[in-house]
Amino acid sequence: MTSANLTRDETAARSAAIRLDTVEVDLDVRDAPDLGTQTFPTTATLTFTAAADATWIDFLGDAVDSVTVNGTARDVEWDGSRIRIDGLAAHNVVTVRGRGRYSTSGEGLHRFRDPVDGAVYLYTQYEPADSRRVYPVFEQPDMKARWRFTVTAPAGWQILSNGAETAREDVAGGVRVRFAETLPLSSYITAVAAGPYHRVDGEWRDAARTVPLGVLCRASLAPHLDADEILDITRRGLQFFERAFAYPYPWGKYDQIFVPEYNLGAMENPGLVTFTEGYVFRGASTAAQHEGRANTILHEMAHMWFGDLVTMRWWDDLWLKESFADFMGAHAAVVAGGFPDAWVTFASRRKGWAYVQDQLPTTHPIVADIPDLEAAKLNFDGITYAKGASVLKQLVAFVGEEAFFRGAQRYFADHAYGNTTLPDLLTALEAESGRDLMAWSRAWLQTTGVSEIAVERDAAGALVLTQTDARPHRLTCGLFTAADGRLVRQGGLEVDAVDPRTPLVGATDAGIDLVLPNVDDRTYAKVRLDARSTDAAAAHLSTIDDAVARAVIWASLWNATRDGDLPVARFVEIASRHAASESNVALVSDALAHADVAIGRYAAVDARGPLADAWLETCWAALWAAEPGSDAQLAWARALGAAAARSANRADEIRRILAHTAPAPDGLPLDPELRWAWLIALTATGNASVDEADTELAADPSAQGHVAHRTALAARPDGAVRHAAWYAAWDDETLTNDHLAATIAGVRAGDRRDLVAGLDAEYFSRIRPAWTARSIEIARRLVVGLFPSSDSLADVDTWLASNEDAPAALRRLVIEQRDGLARELRVRAAQPTGR
Repeated sequence: MTSANLTRDETAARSAAIRLDTVEVDLDVRDAPDLGTQTFPTTATLTFTAAADATWIDFLGDAVDSVTVNGTARDVEWDGSRIRIDGLAAHNVVTVRGRGRYSTSGEGLHRFRDPVDGAVYLYTQYEPADSRRVYPVFEQPDMKARWRFTVTAPAGWQILSNGAETAREDVAGGVRVRFAETLPLSSYITAVAAGPYHRVDGEWRDAARTVPLGVLCRASLAPHLDADEILDITRRGLQFFERAFAYPYPWGKYDQIFVPEYNLGAMENPGLVTFTEGYVFRGASTAAQHEGRANTILHEMAHMWFGDLVTMRWWDDLWLKESFADFMGAHAAVVAGGFPDAWVTFASRRKGWAYVQDQLPTTHPIVADIPDLEAAKLNFDGITYAKGASVLKQLVAFVGEEAFFRGAQRYFADHAYGNTTLPDLLTALEAESGRDLMAWSRAWLQTTGVSEIAVERDAAGALVLTQTDARPHRLTCGLFTAADGRLVRQGGLEVDAVDPRTPLVGATDAGIDLVLPNVDDRTYAKVRLDARSTDAAAAHLSTIDDAVARAVIWASLWNATRDGDLPVARFVEIASRHAASESNVALVSDALAHADVAIGRYAAVDARGPLADAWLETCWAALWAAEPGSDAQLAWARALGAAAARSANRADEIRRILAHTAPAPDGLPLDPELRWAWLIALTATGNASVDEADTELAADPSAQGHVAHRTALAARPDGAVRHAAWYAAWDDETLTNDHLAATIAGVRAGDRRDLVAGLDAEYFSRIRPAWTARSIEIARRLVVGLFPSSDSLADVDTWLASNEDAPAALRRLVIEQRDGLARELRVRAAQPTGR
């Protein structure tokens, strides 16, 4: 382990000896427009008390020029990640001057040049520990400080930080801007952004004050920025959270900036929230996309309290902010954001993510054991976010919504600007609810794995709820009867289930065609349908009125497919039959995506081609049958692009539509995003040329166009082309994070493993050196994205056996990829013969 990988124990010792007061940061990025300049001057002055003679300051920059301790210059003792300082007094002022390095990986201070107009943009992204790439810091969440930022940048740029601008002066080659001192913050949520961003201003008012609002994006994206909708959601959210938490928004202004080449969905920097540009819709967008953006806006806003105002002491308790924000994002979207179906999307997408993660051999409790930063980086996963939010939803039902929010209010009042652990939250919730939550915590927060629940019908017609891992569940079993071609709910049974078997007293299976455990998605468990219920769902799924119930059924069918219990062909048949009639576009999109994955990963090899051809025809027919201009039409058009990468049977028709020599379906917007998706699919099957990709780039020279063009070139079904792209992914360190992802996408396009199968051995020889040499974000993309989908586990098992001393985070990624491959092989082998 290198000295850059901070451990829980050593950081706890540091925070016990050092009490940080303020940090002053001075950045000079006037040379940023010159892409030949790779570094920037950075200075940090840290004021703190010390109960130890020596400590270290974290910095992953390019150079350390000087270190001054209490007015005295010191020799620089820096190993590339830690600056050692000694001779400390009771009260200390330490100034470190150095040079940071501009990033192209999305970690630290990321620099991006817009190919449309040549403009250069900067933004920072730190979580969990990358502020040390930009300025010297104590990089751990329990060492909060009041921060004062000064940034010197080119004139004419927007220059932003967490605090409001307080002073501005012209200097040679630019402008120098000072920002207001922040309230106490952890280093990972400090932030800076600079560039010729387009800005839309707004405000939110309550009875006592006005909060300035800003929405920003690159200038070339300005025509696509629907700032009014974003500001409306922001105002709704601030009003809701202030009332719910009984604590005023504490961070002054509220800027939200959409940035390029972003690794995440968003980041909750107080006063300067960053979002992926994917939320600036360049073309047609569905209601589900707008709901997703609103959910993310509200998720990040919840962090202003959960995570920013009150912060976990160490990354073990990451769930204290992420689980709550994930729950609050959906909850607020329903009650305040204008998206009443947000819990439907949660049931399908967020819980689906959690179920997959929780079945991996690397699953972990929601309250995890995080010994170091590398482990922390990988724990931003489906357990910490979605499983945590799922069990919080359970908790709210258990203690009552009113008591839950009173507990949150007490938590903020007791710990504002401080750091906490699990007992702090439980104490607040117990005080307000009057319930003992320790047993609940042990059952749900401190255990691993997902229960599987089902209802058995015995020979006498009795119904019994079963579960594989005995945990306390409070749930409802919905009972449905098929009548006149529809499934109609006849009622339900409330169940408190603790034991492996719980009789459903008061109900029999007489006349009941579908029994649906967890019909309202209240608990966290995989639902397994009995055979009769599966048949009823296969026949009538889309006729059920309740969207949440449909989401639970879709999830159950998909989990059964992934487990090898439902044949791939049958799942595809169900999707073909019911997705076109599904009224919730999030469920439509998920069903279509799952059908595509089922064919590509889980179908038996000899059945994959026929299934792919049939699915392509389903997508083609549904696209033309969909209501013009509808969300469903757009969802099917996107699914057609995915299907056409695997089957070329409609290549000629798609080519003609793209060339405008044949009409597109009425109402379908052939925007750049859809055109690229279809063109990449054609390229992957050898039905589009480099010249056609170049022509498309000329029509769409945006950053997104350049990324898609790179994928199209790498996707050509030629062994030499795919090999060249594979090697470029590993060896071309000029590739940005997005360009690397595009290259990997091209290598994998159309599931043409045969074109790169000869590189398997070299993959395993490269991953450990890459993990050492590259940033964790870039290395993770390589390890996961280029993992060989072979027909044997031998190579990966050999690597794991011979690399037991590899970094734990790297081994975790490889183990997870192995598990995915093992599942694919197992499910393929379980398919009925000839299907």
